[in-house]
Amino acid sequence: MTMLDRTDLELLSALSTDPRATVVALAERLGLSRNTVQARMARLDRSGVFLSFERAISASALGFPIEAFISVMVRQADLPRIRAELAGVPEVVQADGLSGQVDLLVRVACRDTQHLFDTDGRILSIDGVERTETSLIMGEVIGYRVAPLIEMASRES
Repeated sequence: MTMLDRTDLELLSALSTDPRATVVALAERLGLSRNTVQARMARLDRSGVFLSFERAISASALGFPIEAFISVMVRQADLPRIRAELAGVPEVVQADGLSGQVDLLVRVACRDTQHLFDTDGRILSIDGVERTETSLIMGEVIGYRVAPLIEMASRES
């Protein structure tokens, strides 16, 4: 893992505040040269600091207003194949492996409740999936964020 210095943290904080900021705008805001910002961004990218650069697109705007978390219990030996099969289900927008009684937490987006029922059935029919439990997402309470972590890291450095 790359060690982040104060300048890296300031750059990440600026990006957290304005993810669409250009290199020139970041350089002006931080009082750095454009080349310095570009070089640091490239280093941070190579070292895995940045996650996907895919823009967050509303599933609802695409016609999939029903979102749910499906807790999936699997036979552990089948996990690599199950992962590959889940990746082939277009309604699956995210999946995470967990410790504890639930093996996978799968986020899906569907057109309506029947579509959700059918999607859950497709996941349940994957060989090695033993059980599922579905919870509707009623609303996002706290969206994915890292700004508080950047602030904490800055205070500690």
